[in-house]
Order: sequence, then C-alpha cells, then structure tokens
Amino acid sequence: MSYSLHYLDAQYRAPRRRWLQFAGLVAVVGVGLASRAYPLFPAALGKYPGDALWALMIFVGLGLLWPRAASATLGAAALLLCYAVEFSQLYQAPWIVELRSHTLGHLVLGSHFGWTDLIAYAVGAGAGALLDMLPRRNSRRLFRP
Repeated sequence: MSYSLHYLDAQYRAPRRRWLQFAGLVAVVGVGLASRAYPLFPAALGKYPGDALWALMIFVGLGLLWPRAASATLGAAALLLCYAVEFSQLYQAPWIVELRSHTLGHLVLGSHFGWTDLIAYAVGAGAGALLDMLPRRNSRRLFRP
C-alpha cells in the first residue's frame, strides 16, 4: 500500500483524544446556540449554518463515543442519523408534535421537514470528516507493528 492509504487508515492512526472531542463538542454546541441568538453568519444563509453545525455536533459526539473509528465511518453515521431525524419530521402524531414544541425537543428533533436541510447536514458531516482526516499526533506509522 502507498503511504497515503496507510496514513488515512484508522488502524494506523492514533485514537482521538476524548478530552479534545469533548471540548470540540462543547464548542460546536456553543457556536450553534449562539448562532440562534446572535447574527454570527450572513443572513442570506438563513438557518442552514445551524443545521450544518448540528450535523458537525453529531459527528464530534460519535467521535467521542468511538475514538478509533475511521473519519469516513463517523461522517456517514452522522449523516444517516441527521437524515433519520429530518425524515422523522414527516411524522406528525400529536405526542411528537407536543414534544417538538418544547425548546429541547425542537433543538434535538426539529419541527418541519425541509429537503434543503439535507444539504446542510451533508456539509456539516462532510466538514467534520475532512477536518478529522487532518494528521493527528502519533499517526505516521507506515507499517503494522
């Protein structure tokens, strides 16, 4: 195998540091919540930066749970989870509508399905996977031990 394939392969990379994952999770949540209260992003982008940050939060949270998982695996899992939550918004039973009417329920489950939200989720999960593929310390081993 070439150097680049080994370099990106999860088994040759140092595991993610959980404290950094947790700090990243807190930072993403903080920016996401702040973006709802303050104009951090251009108004032309609407609510989509928040959707992308939500997908990034899921990505970082999954990385916290599975520190040795490959970046692409975490990205795909985060994207599938975000898509599942978005498609669940098509279900409008009274009990779940009531749950979504509360702040926490709305932040976690959303309220209205939107096809364009799927693009924002792909951007957020993809950005997380790409950033996660950047070199980590102790990840330069070329050969199996």
